[in-house]
Amino acid sequence: MADKMSFEQSLGRLDEIVRHLEKGDLPLSDSLALFEEGTSLLASCSAMLDEAEQKVVKLRKGADRSPEELPFTDEA
Repeated sequence: MADKMSFEQSLGRLDEIVRHLEKGDLPLSDSLALFEEGTSLLASCSAMLDEAEQKVVKLRKGADRSPEELPFTDEA
């Protein structure tokens, strides 16, 4: 299910899960199921962020001082 949700939908569902778990009024089995769903959503969100990071392009000044597009790297 997490794979079919957008990043924003996944974050919204994670927020719901956290609110339910913070209440502390669920049976253990329900809490564990929500925890597992949350873990899956978190992994999905992380993968989406990693994919988005790879698409980011840095603009730098080239030799002639005009902007030059370079792939995103961790280097500053």
